[in-house]
Amino acid sequence: MAADSSTAVVVAVGFSVFALVVVVALAVRVGRLIRTYDALVAGDQSVSFADAVGRQNDVVASMRGEVRDLQEQLAALRGELGDSLSNVAVVRYDAFGDMGGAQSFSVALLDADGNGLLLTSINARSETRTYCKAVRRGASEQTLSPEEREALDEALQHRTTTGRTRSA
Repeated sequence: MAADSSTAVVVAVGFSVFALVVVVALAVRVGRLIRTYDALVAGDQSVSFADAVGRQNDVVASMRGEVRDLQEQLAALRGELGDSLSNVAVVRYDAFGDMGGAQSFSVALLDADGNGLLLTSINARSETRTYCKAVRRGASEQTLSPEEREALDEALQHRTTTGRTRSA
């Protein structure tokens, strides 16, 4: 009988330890649930779970509408950006052998479709001449100088070049 009572005590202690471990694990989970619930109801204990979830659904729906509006605005801005002169190239050069410093230049200013203009300034000691040529779909109806052709080609390749010097 003594063996039966000591076995019963060991079994009872084992179940007690097991029950204690289960209680601690459940207490940890309940603590997490309480923290999550507090975050959901924003600290207002008078709000029911259903009301808190409904409020969160309203917030999500509102955010979806805002995201949709932002997507529409982004699409409109992308359309406008295509018309901007965003492809730029500059070629600087010495137009005359007696003058240094690469004072002459050709600038290509193009939009995404290759439309825009070429602006060339040829500087000599006593005068400056400036020319402007229209560009449509990457080509000009006027004859281009080698420097203008280089600036146009660089702009069409979507490269921005500044301060590049080329000698005549």
